[in-house]
Amino acid sequence: MLNILSNVSAAAEGREWYESLVSINPTTIVFTLINLLIIFLIFRFLLYKPVCKMLDKRKEMAASEIEEARKAKEAAQKAEEEYTARLDDAKAEASEIMKQATLRAQKREEEIVGEANKKAAEIRTKAEESIERDKQRALNEIKNEISEIVVMAAGKVVEKEISASDNEEIISKFLEEVGSAN
Repeated sequence: MLNILSNVSAAAEGREWYESLVSINPTTIVFTLINLLIIFLIFRFLLYKPVCKMLDKRKEMAASEIEEARKAKEAAQKAEEEYTARLDDAKAEASEIMKQATLRAQKREEEIVGEANKKAAEIRTKAEESIERDKQRALNEIKNEISEIVVMAAGKVVEKEISASDNEEIISKFLEEVGSAN
């Protein structure tokens, strides 16, 4: 710094030096403009154009991604509508299947109840017929036994002449025999 001040003081002695710092030199201006133009062209070709190309590519890529996202959204919306339609169809079909199954179950229930009632009626009829046969058989057996008893009693009556005391005796014997026979 002292060096510059000493030079300035020396220059103050000679105005040439000072004038050389402040004066406008046309050659310097021309060279400075040429340097500036060269730097501008270098920056233009080496920086500006590649950066613009990169920005354009980036803009195109963003636009294509936006378009792809829009298409994907439309496809998803279409798939959702299709899924909803299929789901509604499946629900309707399930409802119809349930109705048909219920109708078949009711029809089958009616058939089973009808068959059960028919079988119960057949069993009841067979039981009544069996009871009637057993009743007739019992009546026939009773008639046969009574016939045998009457024949036995008549045989005893025929064997002896019956007096009142004999009659009571025969009846009591008869009742004892009938009671022991059962």
